This record gives sequence, structure tokens and C-alpha cells, in this order.
Amino acid sequence: MSNKLRSVLKQINDLKRATDTGTKIHNKMRQIVIDQNTMRGVPDLCEKISANPDLLRFFTPKSRTEVPIAGKINGRFISRRLDRIVTDDATKSVYVLDYKTDISKSKFRQEYVKQIQEYISLLRDIYPSYTIHGYILWLHDFSLDKIV
Repeated sequence: MSNKLRSVLKQINDLKRATDTGTKIHNKMRQIVIDQNTMRGVPDLCEKISANPDLLRFFTPKSRTEVPIAGKINGRFISRRLDRIVTDDATKSVYVLDYKTDISKSKFRQEYVKQIQEYISLLRDIYPSYTIHGYILWLHDFSLDKIV
């Protein structure tokens, strides 16, 4: 087997492993609900979320997970799925959270910022009088990155 073929097969295997890992952690994150002193979901993930008060709003019973969203941006149809979204009617705010499993925050950050900006653009059409806030949750260290 040539070195080039080995390299291609390794890249395919690495991509599959990364995709499988991302799918597994997304499934675990989807199950988490934290309400006052009650936690539902994987205990160590619940603890990491509870340790960051800025994250708690995304994991209350009011939050929604895996929410489909679609619309047009610059004449192009876009269909996405939001990892987490919280609507606060009292403050007329919408908070959207996207999970990222990358260890390097800088490698694809600009691509992820563009993705969050697409979410915000689509949400503005749905919630025209609300302020939309977009965040990335880096799952390797559970840090919260405010985009908008």
C-alpha cells in the first residue's frame, strides 16, 4: 500500500472517529437538564455545567435542544440544527449555544463564528424584536465563548 493511500485512509479514519465522538457527546449533552438542585443527565457533565453559572441558562427545563431552523440568507436557502436555544420573553432575548469538540479553539474558530452568525441571522427573522446572543461551548474544557 502506498504512503499516499495510507495517508488518505488515516484521514478518513480520523474524520470518522471525530464525527463519532462528536455525535456521542452531543447525545449526552442533549439529555442534560438542571433545575435548581435537580440534575438530569451524565453526572460529570452536569457538574462541569453547574461549575459555570453562565452556562446554567442553557440547561434549564425552558431550554430546547436540537432545534431545526431554516431560511434564506442572501438569497441562499440554509437549513441548520441548533444545539441549544433559550428564549427569554421577559428580556426579549434569545440565546443560542453551539457545542464544539475541537481541542484547538483557533483552528476552525472563524468558520464557527460564521456558523453562529448564520444562526443569528435566521433567528432575527423569527424573533424580529428580540436581541439574539450566540455562544460556543468548547467541550474539551467547558469554556463559554460569546460570539455576539
